[in-house]
This record gives sequence, structure tokens and C-alpha cells, in this order.
Amino acid sequence: MINFKARAQLNTSSGIAAKVQRGFSLIEMMVAITLGLVLTTGILQLFLNTSRNNDELAKTSALIENGRFAIQLLQTDLTHGGFWDTHVPQFDDLTWEEVPTDVPTAVPDPCLAYSESDWDADHKHNLLGIAVQLHQNVPGTCAGIINNRKADTDILVVRHAGATRCDPNVTGSCAANQLYFQASLCNDDTSPFKLVDDVSELDLRVRTCTDFATARRFVSHIYYIRDYAITEGDGIPTLMRSQFGHNAASGELTHLPAEALIEGIEDLKVELGIDHLSASGSSVNYDTAVNWPNPNNKVSPTNRGDGAPDGAFIRCATPCDEDQLTNVVAAKIYFLVRATQGTTGYTNTKKHVLGSTELGPFNDNFKRHVYSTSVRLINVSGRRETP
Repeated sequence: MINFKARAQLNTSSGIAAKVQRGFSLIEMMVAITLGLVLTTGILQLFLNTSRNNDELAKTSALIENGRFAIQLLQTDLTHGGFWDTHVPQFDDLTWEEVPTDVPTAVPDPCLAYSESDWDADHKHNLLGIAVQLHQNVPGTCAGIINNRKADTDILVVRHAGATRCDPNVTGSCAANQLYFQASLCNDDTSPFKLVDDVSELDLRVRTCTDFATARRFVSHIYYIRDYAITEGDGIPTLMRSQFGHNAASGELTHLPAEALIEGIEDLKVELGIDHLSASGSSVNYDTAVNWPNPNNKVSPTNRGDGAPDGAFIRCATPCDEDQLTNVVAAKIYFLVRATQGTTGYTNTKKHVLGSTELGPFNDNFKRHVYSTSVRLINVSGRRETP
């Protein structure tokens, strides 16, 4: 006998079970996929924006760091410009009572290799008397050293004695194959200073005229902008520096091949402050001895500079002559720093002012910024100041 009630209950239970085990419908799947795509797109967009912002932040940080480093580097070097230990050139020595004999007579070739014949007394006086040189064309024998210079960028030369000393009284203290500067404090010495490559010739003495005076390396730096960083044509402008030293390949003491310092430095402009007037307004004149209005009260000479730049700073559109460079007491440095990578969607429509020079707009996708500073050549200007 068939139990219809039990059969009905079985059918009802089977139906509930079948309904519980049923999957998503096609519409539900499409809605779920759509929602997933929307969420994924949002997350992806957020990731891309974050990544793009991080990239731009990294580019900006690198640009700022490069600019500050470049400014600090040249500022430090220029601050040391004209430092020759205890030696003061006669024309800058307000205690020198005779007509100075060491006034620079020509702008020296900064890349001339050292030799006793080429580096005569006049050339050495020119080197010591002109601490800073500015060029807008490759000077003298520098063609093999200043390579691939970016057009219309300045070339800066800075000279001074090194920061560390060596002691000729101690064997091995002064290394071979270096050019050393030594100043005398002994009245019995026949020369006030020496520039020699032979350690045995460092025989100038201290004030007591007994022991030899300490010596310092001769430092000469040439800065310029190269139009590439690593490989020619990569388009990344780079600040370069050539240092004076021993060239192992040629065996000479000369300016060495330039080394890359900072990428992204697109332009360098330098303006010089010239001290060509005395405190009283008279012109500087080294053809006569120092003229004091009151010899008993030596406040300010009438024919020497006062250590302050007179008039506007100049960039030397034509090459600066020896008279101008001899009296450089300050400099203004301008760097145009460019990001090493472009920014998508950005167009540089700005004009960039580097002193008296205006550059741009470049209308490309590279961000740029101008960095500048004024530097006083304290070793030159300080010698000309009076109480």
C-alpha cells in the first residue's frame, strides 16, 4: 500500500535540497564580474597614480639634490681660490713698500703641462695672481681635456694651494710625482715661494730660518658642462671637472682627463665681481708703490682695491683680460639643473634667468630649476681690506 503522505514529504525535502545546492545564475555571475572589474580598475588606477607620483617625487628630489651639490661644490672651491698658505703676492700686500714685480702680465694657459722651461717666473706669477679664470671658449691647450662641451656654457678655472700639508723635514711625507707649493717665511731665502715637482727642492724655510717650511699640493680645477653623461648621444648634460695631477700614461704633470661629477647640470653661467677702485674711488694702479694718504695713519690706500666688487658683475662676453682677472674678489654662480628623465604630459614653457642670460622656453617634457649663489673670494678680498 502506497503511503502518499510520506511520498509527498520526500518530494518536498528533495525540492528544498535541490534548491539549496543550486549555483549562481548567469546574471549574478555577470554582476559579480562587473563589480570585480570596477574594483580592480580602481585599485590599478590607484597603484599607477601612486607609482607615477613616486617617480615624479624621485625625479624632483634628484633634481634638488644635484643642484644643491653642484652649488656647494663650486662654492667651497671658490672660497679657497687664491689661498697660497703664508704667501701674499706683492701687488696684494699692503705692507709691501716698493713697486710690485709680480703683477700678472697675461692670462695663463690653464692646461699647460708643467716643465721648468714653460713654467717660468712670469707664468708662475700669473698662476698665483689670477685665482679664477672664466672662459666661453676652450682655452689654450685644453682641447684634449675639455671634450664634448655643451655649446654656450661657461668654463671656470679655480686655483689654490691644497688643504693638507706635507713636511719636507720628514722623509716620505711629501710624495713623488706631484707639484708642490712652498712659501718662505725666512728673509734669507732667495725666493718667496716655489712650485716644484722634485721633493728635494722644497728647501724654503720657516721664520727662524732653520727647518724647512711645510708644502702643499698645487690645486687647479677646470669645470665645464659635457653634453652627455655615460655614452655620447645619451642627451644627459653633466658637470665635469679636470684636476691638475700626474698623468701616468704620459708621465707629465698636467691637467688630467675630466671626470663626470653630477648628471643633469644643463648650463653653467659665471659672473665676476671686479675690485678696480680704491675706497676713495681712485683706480687701482700697480705701477707704483702703495700710496697712503696719511703714512702715519694707514687707513686706506688710494691706488689699491678695497676688497669689494665695484659696479655690476661681468660675465666676460669677450675673454676677460689679466687686469680684470687679477682683481676678481667675488663670483656669482648660476646652474640650470634639468631632470634626467622627462615627465609624461608636462611641457616646459618657462623662461629661466641665469644672471644676465635668459634661457627657454624649451617646450620639452623635462623639468628644470635654476640654482645660484654668490661667493666671496676671501683669500683675495681679505688681503685688500684695511681696519
